[in-house]
Amino acid sequence: MQIIIIEDELKAAKSLAAMISKLRPGATVAAQLQSIEDAVNYLSRNETPDLIFMDIQLSDGLCFEIFKSVKIQCPVVFCTAYGEYTMDAIKANGIDYILKPFSKEALQEAFEKVESFKNFFQQHTQPDLDGLLKKIGLDEGKKSFLVFKNNKYTTIQTEQIAFIYIKYDSSTIMTFQGQEYAIDQSLDQVQGLLSARQFFRLNRQYLVNFSAVKEVEHYFARKLLVKLTVPTAEKLLIGKEKTSSFLNWLENR
Repeated sequence: MQIIIIEDELKAAKSLAAMISKLRPGATVAAQLQSIEDAVNYLSRNETPDLIFMDIQLSDGLCFEIFKSVKIQCPVVFCTAYGEYTMDAIKANGIDYILKPFSKEALQEAFEKVESFKNFFQQHTQPDLDGLLKKIGLDEGKKSFLVFKNNKYTTIQTEQIAFIYIKYDSSTIMTFQGQEYAIDQSLDQVQGLLSARQFFRLNRQYLVNFSAVKEVEHYFARKLLVKLTVPTAEKLLIGKEKTSSFLNWLENR
């Protein structure tokens, strides 16, 4: 079995590949791709694999854009941090999913389902992507967050958010006005709710709004230093494995 993984988080991709090798020793992970662009290029030039594990929200946009550029005629298992309510539309199209963080049990169930429905994927057309996006509500992303501070509930519009980061092990919203609000969701969950066109995951700690990016500089070891319009306590660095995706995100508006 030839498998490819499309996942922009290198650590998550390696973890998934390791689990695959343990559960399916005979399988080969033919490629680990990190962006829509990489996936389209690979799938256009290589034979269709037997199975694809695909993260929904990649650094340069939603993975559904891949389907618009190339024809995929194999099972696709989506990897996501989204809640159950968003998955009904995906499951209705005969595509399985596993939630992050990955577990061996969930991965095993995905393999079993894919193997049971192998012929289905060869006989059916690709899903209605526009309808799928509309059902899930990911075309525009979450519009606001309900926060609680000083014994009061407040609604923060997403457009007011400069960045969301991890502070004291909690996800915290920072507005363009310099106001902070702690929220219950993990950063992975928040990323799944927001528009990939508007927000980019710089690293494990920071998710930034395009409108907050002031300038970008080259840094040591082929990294990028990102400066925002709202000051941050530490330097915001992007590793070399993400620099291309980040620059593409900045350019493709």
